[in-house]
Amino acid sequence: MDFQVPNTLAEEIANYMAERIMTGQIRPGERIQEATLAGELKVSRASVKEALYTLERWHLVDITPRKGASATRLDAEHASELYDVYMHLLMMLAARLCERWQEPDRQPLLNAVAKVVDQMNQPSANITAIVEASFAVMEACCEVVGNPYLTEALSNFKPAVSRAYYLSADRYRKGLNQTSKFFTHLPQAVLSRDSAKAQALIRDFAEHQKLLIQQALTS
Repeated sequence: MDFQVPNTLAEEIANYMAERIMTGQIRPGERIQEATLAGELKVSRASVKEALYTLERWHLVDITPRKGASATRLDAEHASELYDVYMHLLMMLAARLCERWQEPDRQPLLNAVAKVVDQMNQPSANITAIVEASFAVMEACCEVVGNPYLTEALSNFKPAVSRAYYLSADRYRKGLNQTSKFFTHLPQAVLSRDSAKAQALIRDFAEHQKLLIQQALTS
């Protein structure tokens, strides 16, 4: 990705750095020097500092007083803790979705799910496209639920979860059958307003995904 100076500078710096962290160009634990980055991108250190605070909110960077910023660690233990919190946020989202969806919401939700399934049915599965389509389902659900605090919390987890997916892409690709079943059964549970089943599906799927990621990071 080539850096280009945009209108919202700090946010675009954050997006640029997030991609580098998520794809492993910046390794877990690697220091991020404000001055070096500002010189590389030809921007002010103030913009870089603001971007680093955004990356911290996205769980991609740790900022320590007097030590500066570094990419967050990503080992099996940290991935497990990340997924446990993310899973419970998704279960909360599913419960609210079962309560709040209305008939006009049915087709947009089904369309979002269909795009994930379509990506999985491509001859050569593109993990990035599948992950992005999966997050689009989450975002469609957030729009229906209309809880800004839950939406913000889930949005802040998206980069860190994406990072875990990218670093375990081969194992994730082998588990696409499980992913396909999940996206087949979840809409049925939600549209039936079966909150318990929807949450159980998310819990089981998240535990399966967490195991794949742990195995990838351990190996």
